[in-house]
Amino acid sequence: MKEQVEVRELKEGRYVIIDDEPCIIKGISHSKPGKHGSAKARVDAIGIFDNQKRSIVLPVTTKIYVPTVERQTGLVLSIGNTSVQLMDMGTYATVDVPITADQKPKIEEGKEVPYFFVMGRTKLDLR
Repeated sequence: MKEQVEVRELKEGRYVIIDDEPCIIKGISHSKPGKHGSAKARVDAIGIFDNQKRSIVLPVTTKIYVPTVERQTGLVLSIGNTSVQLMDMGTYATVDVPITADQKPKIEEGKEVPYFFVMGRTKLDLR
C-alpha cells in the first residue's frame, strides 16, 4: 500500500519509495528558488530491505509515493536456516520472515519479536 504526498512534506526518519523500493529517509536538503526555477529538495535514503543508499532531487511541489509501513509483533514458532516462522499476535496468522546469519542468535523460540510489513514483504525489526 502506498499514498502520494508532496516532497515538501517529507521528514527525516519517515519512509519514501525510490526506484520501487521502500526506503527510510536519512537526510533532506532544500535549495532556494532561482530566478526562473522552483525550489528543489534532495532526499537521501537507505533501502529497508537491501540497505542500499539512494538519493533523488525533485522540485518541492512534486508528488512522490510513500509506503504504508505496518509494525507488528509475532511469536517465534520455529527457526530455519534462512527464515523464521512467526505467528502474528493480532490475527494469529503464520508468517515466514527471512533472516540473516547475524540475526539468528538474537532470536529464540517462544519469544515475541517486532517485524515490518511493507508492500507485501516482511522484515524483522531487531535493533
